[in-house]
Amino acid sequence: MLFARLKRAALVACASLAGAAGASAAPTLVTVTIENLAPTNSISFAPLRIGFGNGSFDAFDIGAVATAPIISVAEGGSGADWFPAFAAAEPGATLGSVGGLLQPGQSASANFVVNPAVNRFFTFGTMVVPSNDFFLGNDSPTAFEIFDGAGNLIVTSILQSARDIWDAGSEAFDPAAAAFVGDNDLRTPQGGVVVFDFAELAGFDGLTTGAGYVFASGLVADTAVYRITLAAVPVPVPGTLALSVAGLAALVAAGRRGAASPVAAN
Repeated sequence: MLFARLKRAALVACASLAGAAGASAAPTLVTVTIENLAPTNSISFAPLRIGFGNGSFDAFDIGAVATAPIISVAEGGSGADWFPAFAAAEPGATLGSVGGLLQPGQSASANFVVNPAVNRFFTFGTMVVPSNDFFLGNDSPTAFEIFDGAGNLIVTSILQSARDIWDAGSEAFDPAAAAFVGDNDLRTPQGGVVVFDFAELAGFDGLTTGAGYVFASGLVADTAVYRITLAAVPVPVPGTLALSVAGLAALVAAGRRGAASPVAAN
């Protein structure tokens, strides 16, 4: 009887612990890898600014005037205003950066712990250089729902082509003031709106970049320029749960031994 009671109590406790752990999707370790697929001597990219969120932070809209968050990505690559705006809109978001200057043929990776039950959507932004205000990013905050309702990763790759390059419309085209080939502090406001535009990049052809290579755009609309790869593995079970389960197992084992002993039998 004692063994039966111990076993029953252990099973109930284990179920309770498992239920508490499963009440929200388990934290997931997501590896984000970025690759510059552009032709040799073509465009490079500033660090990738990313956020895993609930899909409510809208960084920009096509045909609208760019605001400070996306301008900080498009004109300087820093995301100095992008991150605070994201955090204010979604306090529970996981935010970060991947890589540094990414030249043609290069790649970089970084890891992030994400709660897929809360942060199912992926948002990103990176400056295209050389340029005055060109960038890659997702217009709609719900464009990339990377986790399903069960917390499974359902998007593993995001491919960007030249046709996906945005012009923020916030800074006038001027090679002398462009990042990577000129003095990025010499900015002239443009007062335009966000549009797709990669053709203007050919205006930098023949200029020597900050990395030392002579720029040659070589882009057509379908040229693949950037890939984001996502891989996910569950974060290991928390130590407290593992220890609790182990303790309960030991308790059941002790009960089994006790039930078989002459003392317990009496």
